Amino acid sequence: MENIKNYLTQHAGEILADIKRLVRAESPSTDKDAVDRCGDVLQSIMQQRLGIAAEVEPQQDYGNLLKFSLGDSGPQTTLLGHFDTVWDNGELPLREEEGRLHGPGVLDMKAGLVQAIWAVRALVETEGLAGRIVFLCNSDEELGSPCSSDWIADHARGSAQVLVVEPATAGDGALKIARKGTGRYDVAITGFAAHAGNNPEEGISAVQEMAQQILYLHGLNDPECGTTVNVGIARGGSRINVVADRAELGIDTRVTSAAEAQRIHQAISQLSPCLDGITLTVNGEQSRPPMQQTPASLALLAQAQRVAQALGFAVEGKAVGGGSDGNYTAALGIPTLDGLGATGAGIHARHEHIIIADIVPRTALLAGLLLEITRDKEDACRR
Repeated sequence: MENIKNYLTQHAGEILADIKRLVRAESPSTDKDAVDRCGDVLQSIMQQRLGIAAEVEPQQDYGNLLKFSLGDSGPQTTLLGHFDTVWDNGELPLREEEGRLHGPGVLDMKAGLVQAIWAVRALVETEGLAGRIVFLCNSDEELGSPCSSDWIADHARGSAQVLVVEPATAGDGALKIARKGTGRYDVAITGFAAHAGNNPEEGISAVQEMAQQILYLHGLNDPECGTTVNVGIARGGSRINVVADRAELGIDTRVTSAAEAQRIHQAISQLSPCLDGITLTVNGEQSRPPMQQTPASLALLAQAQRVAQALGFAVEGKAVGGGSDGNYTAALGIPTLDGLGATGAGIHARHEHIIIADIVPRTALLAGLLLEITRDKEDACRR
């Protein structure tokens, strides 16, 4: 491990420069041209640092998907990450201050992608690469991975393990051994407009219906099961003096089990009107399955903890509420460990940043874990 850490320390300035370069290539998920330009930068860094070119999966509506492969034989380890962000172009400046690097998507999750590239480079340069490494880099994760979820499943299937370079948990740097499944729903409510003063009795208020549906939806929450249903968007009406004839809801759901996912989906997809004359239209689904803790994921965590200890620090494993593309690979039964990217805080917030001093240790952690996995496989073959 010392060789790996020393190598990365010597190249710390280049790693930080690569992170800044990728962050400067702004990539809001809904701007295909911008995301593809960012993908070009990622390909350039990959070519410069590892000498490998991308297999590009073109997309019509979203950024192109990028697969990079290194090594010809042996068990496959898949490194998973996305290069789209939630930030519009020019919305958040890149700046370095007080040991932190701030910028759009720097924590979620461009630093993690660069750290993964350098982790593999460090392993190649110091210990040699055994087995096969595949990077799957997608462009629509912040939208729920509508075009890439099947692509990820296809290319990850058969992997010995999947390591997700999403950021570590804020505050303590813990790795992620379980995640909630996520769902997104839109509800359109149609009523009947009328003058609010002259003939309100002729109207059917979509806003009144919306209010009652919100109360019902929030009643689906079950904290003991870890289930959350949040109406994050509620809009309705056209004028203050008009009985509203339309309204809409945007709903986010989080679940820890397939049974809860089924319960929530059934409840939302079968919403019925509270008021006579109202029409409801529901669209959406449980998009990401839960990433549940397994003996295999705990074994990966234990390996990572041994590596961290050898590097002079400790890491814990946690279950978290947010979803990632690791949910898809875990649902395939592939051992999956998440949170192996950068440390910092402010995901999806204006103070998003990474801790610069942690770049080398966390990159060494990933490189050491890859080495540990390889050694375990070799020992198993000898036995």
